[in-house]
Amino acid sequence: MGLAQQALLQDAYLELQGNLGAGKTTLVRHLLQALGVTGRIKSPTYAVVEPHEGFAPASHAPLAIWHFDFYRFNDPQEFEEAGFRDLFASPGLKIAEWPEQAQGMLPDADLQIAIEVGENDMRAVFCKASTAKGQRILQGLQSALRGTPSACAPPCP
Repeated sequence: MGLAQQALLQDAYLELQGNLGAGKTTLVRHLLQALGVTGRIKSPTYAVVEPHEGFAPASHAPLAIWHFDFYRFNDPQEFEEAGFRDLFASPGLKIAEWPEQAQGMLPDADLQIAIEVGENDMRAVFCKASTAKGQRILQGLQSALRGTPSACAPPCP
């Protein structure tokens, strides 16, 4: 079962970490397409948040997806001022890039995904589950990647 096929994503919170150009938004685009989001999926760098509607993997019911990019935050308090606490409390999948810019305002991530750029622009992806839900998501992801060449070497923790 792949990451995009898991019902656990319905109310999960994922954090993406990595330098500029590491591929965070590209990873989000692929995930959202796998969840049935159609049309242009743009980076929320200037808007801070982009709402999407996909489909819950198990039931094919509509799935609210919120893609955040906190890169331009100068103060974590901007999270509160923008009313994002209400969005995080609502049902749906939340994905945040640059979560450190809203430090202290965000809930604990179910899954943290760090992307590092290596030699020849190769990407290394490191995953850390912080909750039981995150652990189940990670196990499903590892299961889906088994047998995929260089998908996760060494295996994601």
